[in-house]
Amino acid sequence: MTRYLITGAAGMLGRDLQNALTGRDVTAFDRTELDITDEAAVTAAVTGFDVVINAAAYTKVDDAETNEDAAYLLNAVGPRNLARAAHATGARLVQISTDYVFAGNATSPYPEDAPAAPLSAYGRTKAAGEEFVLAENPGKTYIVRTAWLYGKNGPNFPKTMLKLAATRDTLTVVEDQVGQPTWTVDLANHIVALLDADAPAGIYHGTNSGITSWFGFAQAVLAANGLDPARVHPTDGASFVRPAPRPAYSVLGHDAWATAGLAPMRDWRDALTQAVTEGALETA
Repeated sequence: MTRYLITGAAGMLGRDLQNALTGRDVTAFDRTELDITDEAAVTAAVTGFDVVINAAAYTKVDDAETNEDAAYLLNAVGPRNLARAAHATGARLVQISTDYVFAGNATSPYPEDAPAAPLSAYGRTKAAGEEFVLAENPGKTYIVRTAWLYGKNGPNFPKTMLKLAATRDTLTVVEDQVGQPTWTVDLANHIVALLDADAPAGIYHGTNSGITSWFGFAQAVLAANGLDPARVHPTDGASFVRPAPRPAYSVLGHDAWATAGLAPMRDWRDALTQAVTEGALETA
């Protein structure tokens, strides 16, 4: 029987990964149970597992601008440790990565083999993590890049929009940043499908299909919850200056799924509809 180890188990994706693997031999560690920056602890923890899924990360994008060393430890050194341990035992490794490894200045979906060109500290540390895991566990590493995640078990953009809508008549959201809203349930199920199919190791883009802006996403969230989408007003990114630059174009291509004989993730609108139906965006 395949034995699975999940790191970052308390996070939004980590919890949905556990659900997606229900009925299997799964051990799930949160950051208090396994510090992935501790190489000795990682080596001991990985022993005996066939698959390691690393959902642990430093995801405070703005804080990383002034705490890049801390972000590097968790986003680069930690994955390196996991990859070394996986290689020593022959385990497969799934490393969750991000659209932030790209500059976000493209005009068509980024292919899986597009060169990394991160603009932010967060993006640089995640790109370094990608390089480490490919080098340290060659032939048995899957990098799954994702973006615009939302789900039941953590704070996220749709929940924020609904909370704001409960107290404000109108919301103002940027229209000049586009991407692919991605439900963590869909991502978790696709990661499991990737492993079950024994797909070729390499880079996959784990985002729901389709394209929208943050403005369009906010409108869709309100509409799916029976609220008037016209309450959302558009603005541009210059109106919301933050420490870390955001990719203006975060649309990822999905060719690797087809090459592996698997379907890409469904359209983001269909995922959002199901997420709302199942109560994944409830804020109270």
